[in-house]
Amino acid sequence: MIPDTYADHYEFQVPIFVVTHHPPARHPKENSQLSISFVTDGIEAAIQKAQSAAGQKNVVVLGADVGQQALRANLVDELQIAFAPILLGTGTRMFDHLEDREIQLEKIRSIETDKQIEVYCKVSR
Repeated sequence: MIPDTYADHYEFQVPIFVVTHHPPARHPKENSQLSISFVTDGIEAAIQKAQSAAGQKNVVVLGADVGQQALRANLVDELQIAFAPILLGTGTRMFDHLEDREIQLEKIRSIETDKQIEVYCKVSR
């Protein structure tokens, strides 16, 4: 469930499309900039709706499972991978479930700070 506090305090004040099999019974609070849509008909539909809402702006996909779905469906143009100084013992691995795909990446740029390293890569098709 997305907390109602997101409406006024979430860093991304944009339309959000949540890929899910089970939308919540109660719709979360929205505001004039942040709207939340629950998409139950797959990653392709979610990306299409997000692109329509974004117009000429970029669509950002967050989350390991949804990212894997987008990669498998060839819907990713660019990856931003952030490395932070923490090791997690559990959770969804970012690049599991890609079967035997070999995805070629071309580094565009990288940013290094004391807190993390971000690498931006173009996905070659």
